[in-house]
Amino acid sequence: MTLDKLKSEVRDELINNILPFWSHNMVDHENGGFYGQINGQNQAVAKADKGGILNARILWTFSSAYLQVKNPLYLEMANRAKAYILDHFFDHENGGTYWNISFDGKPTETKKQIYSQAFFLYAFSEHYRASGEESSLQTAIELFRMIELRSFDHQLNGYFEAYSQDWVLLEDLRLSAKDANEKKTMNTHLHILEAYTNLYRIWKDDELARQLRNLILIFTEKIVNPKTGHLNLFFDDHWNSKVEMESYGHDIEASWLIDEAARVLGDQSILSDVQKTCIQIAEAACDGLQPDGSLVYEQEFAINHLDTHRHWWVQAEGVVGFLNAYELTNNPEWLDKAMNAWKYIKNNHIDTQNGEWFLTISDQGTVNPLEDKAGFWKCPYHNSRMCLEIMLRGEY
Repeated sequence: MTLDKLKSEVRDELINNILPFWSHNMVDHENGGFYGQINGQNQAVAKADKGGILNARILWTFSSAYLQVKNPLYLEMANRAKAYILDHFFDHENGGTYWNISFDGKPTETKKQIYSQAFFLYAFSEHYRASGEESSLQTAIELFRMIELRSFDHQLNGYFEAYSQDWVLLEDLRLSAKDANEKKTMNTHLHILEAYTNLYRIWKDDELARQLRNLILIFTEKIVNPKTGHLNLFFDDHWNSKVEMESYGHDIEASWLIDEAARVLGDQSILSDVQKTCIQIAEAACDGLQPDGSLVYEQEFAINHLDTHRHWWVQAEGVVGFLNAYELTNNPEWLDKAMNAWKYIKNNHIDTQNGEWFLTISDQGTVNPLEDKAGFWKCPYHNSRMCLEIMLRGEY
């Protein structure tokens, strides 16, 4: 497959499969915004809670799609998401956004997870890029200032994980039940990095530049394991790694997001070294690469467990990460990996009958019918972004 063919195929996938699923099936005409869930039988669950992550990612996705494709429907969906988020997810008394709300817009989980604040920042900065609405830029700036005020560790560097509604550091800091309960995580730092990168494209603020540069160096100096190239995932406040795990999807995602951050920042004094590190991370991610072109999920060494499920988001990030490594090295082996990853997605993850992608594929190649097609974590962001990234990039 040629790169032109790849671009054509992912554009078709975005426009004719992924985005129509969300615009046709997810709009909640009765209660506003978007449904919180579509189950594995492709049925909307009208009274499902509506997650902050899902709604922020819907806003980002349709904003980014409009920015490139200029379909007015995409801007309509983005504006719908923005209006609903401002009305229901923002805590106008204490600042920040809620983690979860009910189907009819009432807060059900009021904690302030910094990961979630970063995604709203990412989404509003993208909405500004797409629409030019000054209010979206100002909202993104307010979120940046709030993250710096509330979460940044001035003594030991980095960002703490989670707070109560009135900004008291929580005992239970976890994003989900599967995560370790530690004060600092790779995952939150990766998505603050992503959000700050996007904001810096449109707002060349000195403090933002300093903190974006600091985040890049946190990855290269504290999070990346210099021996293995993998990302360490969970840390105490002194940056001691607490869990022996490898997450191949996060490795390959970080390999291109860190490079993107360094390029957008434009600091030539660190760019070359950062890009070498990004290649090292991409090479480490290949420890999870399978003969069929897919990436398995993660490995936890303390319990000797390898999760061989193929998650939709991991495969999507694999295509972009492998292409980015090709762009950095001009080594055709990386291009082959990207093409093979896309081939695996086409053959396994894309639901050609009902739209969108299946959440996971088992080691035996089967789909779990109990898994959501859309939900708190099953969002349009990873696969749409894969398509948009490939469409955006020039000839390699």
